[in-house]
Amino acid sequence: MFVYLSKLLPLFFYPLGVVSLTVILALVFKQRERLQRWLLRIGLIILWLAGNRWVSYGFARSLEWRHLPSENIPTAEVIVLLGGGTEPGDTPRPMVEVNAAGDRVLYAAYLYQQSAAPVILVSGGNVEFSSDRTSTPAAEMTELLLLLGVPASAIWQQPNSQNTYEDGFYSVEILAEKEIDTVILVTSAMHMPRSRAVFEKLGVTVIPAPTDFTITEHNWHTTFHPRLGEFVIRVFPSASALNLTTNVLKEYLGMLIYSLRGWM
Repeated sequence: MFVYLSKLLPLFFYPLGVVSLTVILALVFKQRERLQRWLLRIGLIILWLAGNRWVSYGFARSLEWRHLPSENIPTAEVIVLLGGGTEPGDTPRPMVEVNAAGDRVLYAAYLYQQSAAPVILVSGGNVEFSSDRTSTPAAEMTELLLLLGVPASAIWQQPNSQNTYEDGFYSVEILAEKEIDTVILVTSAMHMPRSRAVFEKLGVTVIPAPTDFTITEHNWHTTFHPRLGEFVIRVFPSASALNLTTNVLKEYLGMLIYSLRGWM
């Protein structure tokens, strides 16, 4: 039930959910014109700010640039690869596919090929109330790692976790059995602050290896030094900026909840 509520309740705090509520309330209070106008104004302001590229990039950078990749290849006994970057190979897909966070799998394979660690621990299970997956993220990542040249003997699977805290909890159980206390952690840059804090709270020393960056030095510079045509376009909200703002708020909300529960 907690996992379900943790996925459901935040929807009402994200920009699209808040704007939907303001519009619904505006319709409910249609007899009170002044209140209705204010509700619609609030919804429009939230939509414009959340869908604004400058706002979304600023928020994303505040998370993604906390842990930048090391200039040298790090080394440890294990690379821990968190799920979230794959899609099951359901028909008509010809195989397991990657989504926007699929860089996680590629980067973990790259680190392995660079001798950063002799083993990759893939972590990710299915959410209990979700029926849209026919395989676990751990199994899907394993399939892709094999295609990328990582041998089966170098892959450990942890298919039980349903959220970031459980990624840490069940992975640390495996690591403790093998007396390993230092890992290279691979996940999306935006997700790294919460993930690292969870693993360190559980007693593991973490070497961050973030990937899947939205904000690069180049697009940060061009966003805040646009040409006139680009400036005009970016004044208007966009779906991509709204999605990015939502993802950042999801992480900050997750960090708040995890802090309150003592998980980080």
